[in-house]
Formats: sequence, C-alpha cells, structure tokens
Amino acid sequence: MSSTESRNNKSKGLDTKSTLEILKIINNEDMTIAKKVGEKIPDIEKLTDAIVDVFKKGGHLYYIGAGTSGRLGVLDASEAFPTFSVDKNMIKGIIAGGDKALRNPIENAEDDENLAKKDLLDHGFTKDDLLVGIASSGRTPYVIGALKYAKKLGAKTGSITCNIGSEISEFADYPIEIDTGSEVLTGSTRMKAGTATKMVLNMISTTSMVRIGKVYDNLMVDLRVSNEKLKNRALKMIEDICNIDKNHAEKLLDDADGRVKCAILMEKKSISKKEALELLEENEGFLRKGIQ
Repeated sequence: MSSTESRNNKSKGLDTKSTLEILKIINNEDMTIAKKVGEKIPDIEKLTDAIVDVFKKGGHLYYIGAGTSGRLGVLDASEAFPTFSVDKNMIKGIIAGGDKALRNPIENAEDDENLAKKDLLDHGFTKDDLLVGIASSGRTPYVIGALKYAKKLGAKTGSITCNIGSEISEFADYPIEIDTGSEVLTGSTRMKAGTATKMVLNMISTTSMVRIGKVYDNLMVDLRVSNEKLKNRALKMIEDICNIDKNHAEKLLDDADGRVKCAILMEKKSISKKEALELLEENEGFLRKGIQ
C-alpha cells in the first residue's frame, strides 16, 4: 500500500474531535511538509535546470495530471503569463478530462493511458519540450501514458509524486519523490500531498523564470500591467529602482507602453524606448545586465 493511502495514527478518531482539535491536527501535519520538500531540493534543482535549458532553446514546459494534481499544474501554468509576461504557450497545464475537469470530476479519465497521448498531440507537444507528470499516488495510468509518449518522442521528462519508489518515476529523466506520508483524511491527497505538489511547482516555475531574466532583485519586473493593482505594483518598482517620484514613474511607464524593464532602462541609461528594447534584447532580457 502506498504511504498516501495508509491510515494516519495521529488523526484516528477524527469524528470524535472538536473543531479546534481537528484544525490543530491538520495544521500539525501540514507543518511537516516544507521539511519533506526541502529534503528533495537536489532533485528539484536537476529538473529546474533542465527546464531552463529547454526554455533557452525555445521549448515549452508542460504539466500533466489528473484530479487535484492536474488542477495544480493548470493553476501554476496559468499564472506564468500575467506574472512574467511570457508567451501563453510557454507553460501549459493539461488535466485528464479537459478544462471541464477543473470544476467537475470526469470519471475514469485518469485510467486512460491513450487519452494522454491524444491530449499532448492536441496541445502541440514536441520533442523540444519538457513534460512534467504529476501524480500523488505515482501510478496514475493517464500520467504514465503521457510520460511514455514523451520519452518515445525523445523529449525530456520529469515527475512529481508523493510516494517513494513510484511507477511514474521509471519514465522520468528527473523524478521528484516526496514522502508526505499518510493524510489526516485517509487517501485525501488534496491535503498534504497537494500542498507539497504546489510548493514544488512554485519553486520550479519561479526559479526557472528568475534564471531566464524575468526577475530583477526580488521584483517581478516583467509583469503584465492588466489592472490597477498591477499598475501600482509596476509604478512602485520603477520608483524604487530609479529613485524617482510616482508622477515621473507614470510618465516613464506610459512612454514604455507598460513595459517595466523598458521604463527602468530609459531612465537609468537616459535612452529612448527603442534603444532600451534593443539593450534588453542584447542582454537576453536580463535587466541587471542592461543596467550595468
């Protein structure tokens, strides 16, 4: 029996506990997860570096999974565009059963290995891309089918699971196995396993974006200004980095057509928008290199 399916002795008698007792049990179990993820940083590093290499060569990152695992992949992928202004196809999330499965379970979709191949084909997956299969159990047929197909194409593969010695790891060049242990609610991998998976995805996507020049210091200088909150965040970054007031920052951002990095270079280097964009291109998008 996989560890995520075993019973948790610390939560036995859960239905006899008070609200406070249940909340404390869940919280205490959740506190073990960051440490478990931390133990796997060397493996996470290998996968992340492989993703960065694929990005630099023009390839894409695909997440694929079923149920909670699939939803978490779609969630992480969907945040890349507004946060880092990358192409919407740079990071894709695929869930068994399609987008309608994000809200409603699609029965038996996770059991179909062949469906995964069709989904990857429909989303344009090629040998130049990298596929990360996500399955808390480590044995979801849909995910295994996807990894098999990707390897057959010659693409690089990674996996994220919450059981040691998992089947999907056999089909991954860069496997990540996190021993999250038994859940408070037996088999409910949306809980600790889901938390661990989300943490790893956060680490992978954020680190890879930093490594390809989407971040300056600890600021998301490539964000897409699409609402008032993000506009204010963009202005604050320009103000802080350039040491100027808000009115000046607003004019710069407007002149740069909403591009934060461009606005900063225009001010820092006293150059035009065209020159700033050329300087960014020369430095592969890295703002720090452009400023130096």
